[in-house]
Amino acid sequence: MTNVEHRCPSALGVPPGVGGAGVDVWLAFYDHIAEDALAGILPLLNADERSQYVRFLLEDDRKRYLVTRGMARTVLSKYVDVSPEDWSFLKDGFGRPYIADRHGVDACSLSFNISHTRGLIAMAVASRRAVGVDVEQIVARQVSMGVANSNFAPEEIADLACVPTDQQQDRFFEYWTFKESYAKARGLGMSMPLEKFGFRLGDGRSVRLVADPSLDHDVSRWRFWQCRPTRDHLLALCVDVGDDAVPQVIIRRWIPTGEHAVLDLEFLKTS
Repeated sequence: MTNVEHRCPSALGVPPGVGGAGVDVWLAFYDHIAEDALAGILPLLNADERSQYVRFLLEDDRKRYLVTRGMARTVLSKYVDVSPEDWSFLKDGFGRPYIADRHGVDACSLSFNISHTRGLIAMAVASRRAVGVDVEQIVARQVSMGVANSNFAPEEIADLACVPTDQQQDRFFEYWTFKESYAKARGLGMSMPLEKFGFRLGDGRSVRLVADPSLDHDVSRWRFWQCRPTRDHLLALCVDVGDDAVPQVIIRRWIPTGEHAVLDLEFLKTS
């Protein structure tokens, strides 16, 4: 995997991924953010977010929450003229946040999705298309065939059972991150019957979504990407492309100072 940073100034303006009808994926490695930078994020949060922040008992939970909220606000401000501290968010019936109507048409045309795990936060942003992202820390975690049997499609379960034991953990999370990214892009999260849809991981880099006919899902309109931002993390992205061309995906490292770095990450699987 190639992981090269190209630093970009904060005054870049609208990043080309979204401005060019593509998708931006922002990554925050929150363990590497200095304490003074963390202190600078707190004033961006609203009163409810600050109350939630102080309720976390564990330092990692507090830091992850703080960076997630600050990242969401500052990233969205790169696309439209709204100050980070001025953003208002609402939640739909499934608990998914979206931008309040008061920010206007340009702001509300943005769709975003956030995922976080130990050591890493990911945020996908697009314009006028649904996106879903999932990131998981895949080391020091035991794979449970019970979880797979309850949440995977029959073909996925059979494939996982055939994989050598020392490869099962990686294969489990390949399936899991794809499934979560799709469920999140659909806006239904874990309310979707996860056993009713699945993925076929072909030789090399190919991946294909398949769904039970009872779901009535148009699987042809969705595209997927998967990469490893670090040795310990796996990320999957799902994008609704409809009848459009497959969009460009740009991965950026979020930096609290306002700069960002474009990361040259290799996609291990794409559809």
